Amino acid sequence: MGFSCGIIGLPNVGKSTIFNALSSAGAQMANYPFCTIEPNKGIVPVPDKRLEDIARILGKESPIPTRIEFIDVAGLVKGASKGEGLGNKFLGHIRNVDALVHVVRCFTDKDVAHVTGDVDPVRDIEIINTELILADIEILERGIEREQKTAKGGDKKSKHRAEEIGRLIAHLNAGKMLRTMELTDEDRLVLAEFGVVTDKPVIYLSNIDEEEVSQKAREAAAAYASATGAPHLHIIGKLEEEISELAVEEKKEYLQAMGLAESGLDRLITAAYGLLNLITYYTAATELQAWTLLKGTPAAKAAGTIHTDFERGFIRAEVFRYDDLVKLGSEKSVREHGHLRSEGKEYIVQDGDVIRYLFNV
Repeated sequence: MGFSCGIIGLPNVGKSTIFNALSSAGAQMANYPFCTIEPNKGIVPVPDKRLEDIARILGKESPIPTRIEFIDVAGLVKGASKGEGLGNKFLGHIRNVDALVHVVRCFTDKDVAHVTGDVDPVRDIEIINTELILADIEILERGIEREQKTAKGGDKKSKHRAEEIGRLIAHLNAGKMLRTMELTDEDRLVLAEFGVVTDKPVIYLSNIDEEEVSQKAREAAAAYASATGAPHLHIIGKLEEEISELAVEEKKEYLQAMGLAESGLDRLITAAYGLLNLITYYTAATELQAWTLLKGTPAAKAAGTIHTDFERGFIRAEVFRYDDLVKLGSEKSVREHGHLRSEGKEYIVQDGDVIRYLFNV
């Protein structure tokens, strides 16, 4: 598994349509709130031209891409943190994801009810963000109460933790997401313990149509995202769903006819990948596979994500670059030109590395 994204938003904004397009999982859709009750999960391969190139050059069949898991949860409404609608029951499903995709309705459709009455993306974004903030305050307040009780008995560690949690709550009470706060390592440990949501990086995704009102709404959503330091993308959800149902070659032809290098959903996957500061590297000792890593990961730890024995018995990593492979045309030529390197356990794996691990257990 590469990483995971939770898809959030108000009801009837097109979350399930987008999820279907991403995963072709056939999530239920209907014109009423809370159609999605149980979360839908779909595992999607990350588009990767480099993987295709490496497979062709090395003669590897059926290369395995890295993957992203999308989790589509029930739409949240105003008051969800206090039990309105389906309440915040479903926030539990996204507390462990790596990032959020916040779908914003920027289309008009008289056949699809708008739960807040009309198209206003900034208002809708702020409704969801407020509910996420309130949900995090609630969970942190329960935590601070426990620490304060223990601190009354003279526990200095609990007193300190209560102060840490208090700073986090104060930031939330100011109407700010925790991802906008400068966090210490201690803060991050506390947040990991409680499973908060507002510290997660977010991509705002405008679901648009081709009407003028939709374009203006998209621009408003993009401006909001920019002001908060978050990336913004826009797609036509229904069109993307249709594209996703085409065969691979038909999909390429359709996109070329539209003058597009990739689908909107491919752009979303790539953006989510970049948002989390991740890289892709490859192993090809037997089968060719792409792997997801946090930028800055040393070779031994990277090996351990494949199998613990690889890290425990790590000897060295034989490394060459994708660019060198493409330029020289074969692994043999890469070796002959001196571009195959032997690296130790502290070597920082780079995006585009092709690695063979040598280990002994």
